[in-house]
Amino acid sequence: MLRSKYPRLILNEIKWRFDLSRCRVYYIHRGAPSNVKVVEGSAIKAIDRAFLVIEGHPYEVYIPYHRIIRIDYDNEIVFERPKKEKGDLK
Repeated sequence: MLRSKYPRLILNEIKWRFDLSRCRVYYIHRGAPSNVKVVEGSAIKAIDRAFLVIEGHPYEVYIPYHRIIRIDYDNEIVFERPKKEKGDLK
């Protein structure tokens, strides 16, 4: 389905070839339950060079791409970052 393998490129590909509102992005957010937050594609304002920009109240939220751990499109996983084991330096 998708040709890209990096979060920013995948999101751009979905935006231009498919429907961004049908995707869901999971990202690391310290303090959230399990340190993970989920945002619907319809809340994405911009796919910037270094950040994903999300609608927020009262301010926009900037998420660096290295914090994105998973992207779903129509309930199918299209990107998932490998889980790091405790003590793993990579």
